[in-house]
Amino acid sequence: MQNEGETGLSRRDLLSLVGSVAGSAAMYHAMTSLGFASESTYNGPIKLEGDTKGASVLVLGAGLAGMTAALELRAAGYKVQVLEFNSRPGGRNWTLRGGDSFTELGGATQTCGFEQGLYLNPGPWRIPYHHRAVLDYCKRLGVALEPFIQLNHNALLHAANAFDGKPQRIRDIKTDFQGHVSELLAKVTQQSKLDEAVSVEDREILLQALRSWGALDKDYAYKANLISADYRGYAKPPGGGLGAAPVAGEPVKLSEILQSRLWRYLQSFALHQFQTTMFQPAGGMDMIGRAFAREVGDLIQYDAKVTRIQQNDGGVTVSYVNSKTPASPQLAKADWCVCSIPLSILSQIQIDVGPRMKAAIDAVPYASSVKIGLQFKRRFWEEDEAIYGGISYTDMPIRQISYPSSGFNRSGRGVLLGAYVFEGANAYEFTSMAPVDRVARAVELGARIHPQYRAEFENGIAVAWHRVPFTLGCAGSWTEKMRDEHYDNLCQIDGRIVLAGEHASYIPAWQEGAILSSLNAITRLHERVVRT
Repeated sequence: MQNEGETGLSRRDLLSLVGSVAGSAAMYHAMTSLGFASESTYNGPIKLEGDTKGASVLVLGAGLAGMTAALELRAAGYKVQVLEFNSRPGGRNWTLRGGDSFTELGGATQTCGFEQGLYLNPGPWRIPYHHRAVLDYCKRLGVALEPFIQLNHNALLHAANAFDGKPQRIRDIKTDFQGHVSELLAKVTQQSKLDEAVSVEDREILLQALRSWGALDKDYAYKANLISADYRGYAKPPGGGLGAAPVAGEPVKLSEILQSRLWRYLQSFALHQFQTTMFQPAGGMDMIGRAFAREVGDLIQYDAKVTRIQQNDGGVTVSYVNSKTPASPQLAKADWCVCSIPLSILSQIQIDVGPRMKAAIDAVPYASSVKIGLQFKRRFWEEDEAIYGGISYTDMPIRQISYPSSGFNRSGRGVLLGAYVFEGANAYEFTSMAPVDRVARAVELGARIHPQYRAEFENGIAVAWHRVPFTLGCAGSWTEKMRDEHYDNLCQIDGRIVLAGEHASYIPAWQEGAILSSLNAITRLHERVVRT
């Protein structure tokens, strides 16, 4: 992985390029290859059958992984207790509305000043169409969904040193780029005059672009591997827990596609009326966490900061204190433990597990991410620029501006996601600032894309995930080498303890990964209970 300040494309730059040029579907599959998104192995509700023998389970963390475990284990007949650090359910499934306050590491406290009905999702903010576990739980728990607009051809692309700093419509850049490339490739095919068409430097840049755009390998070949699978799908998709590694599918031969005439339908996916479907809960992402809590809230003890996790042949004992007013530790005991505490926190807690699992817990760093929500007096992006939803991309440190996917064409105030900075030097730069300075910087830079910022801005709020006390980072940031060395050790049942969460999946940084890892973990735990 390269930071944004280094030579070459950062992962975020690459996603922006793919998303703006090739469309939301291509961007989503590129996100998969970089560990940001993936297909799901979910096949419907699990069935934990067999005698639980009156066993009890202690669940650590009331995020989606923890509450999934609590919901399904209680339904199977277990006695369940959940300990949660925060005063609310959901973990990173979090929405900030007017009046909400939070304090980050360092003591800075922010109070959201948004008008009623407006909000920011500082954590997850969208649900892909094939994240079937999340969608199924939303259906089962009665969470209303609405479209999330990922790609809007009327949104903007911006480079500080191009076009005199003026943003360009996505549709213009996309159409012109593909047209020029098509013309160039036609000339190359017909006349073999590539050297006359572009300079040596431009030739290398073109090759990089074509490799990214076409899902080609390092030899510029398109074949069955995890690069092409991240775009076209898998023979076996990635999942959570053990046996979760993906397997690539075999591409259809070009001659078969040409002879089938199926290529005639591909233009439909590029028309401005269509895009890959993504969703968001109506009213905020935390509607999912709240829905889970309606089912298992009676099992959750809030404001419980875990300080020690012990186990022996007879069960698990967890020490915890009140996270708001720490006093003498209290004890919670159970036969088994499902721990969904982020590894960035768990690595700092004394836990009785073997050296392999402990090494895995300590090995995984957490990505830096910053989101900044900005409230404006009016929805100028709609009124002045006809941008209804979608994302504009820039090479400035704010990286993205996302427009709300609801409340269209109404008068009054609106909230933009004024910055979404994921990893790299820019994320650390914003994290190092005081919250008020983060907001001011987002307004300053955003005004270069939307000059209306200066007159219309009212207030903002900024969440830097490395300063959020309950996670100390956005999500587990695996490398292939780390997965080879530590992933299976992390997912094993160690005595009476099993881990769950997005970090224990091949779909990191997504709620789907958290739920799939939880279902896998409790299925294996239940099999052990029934068998013992």
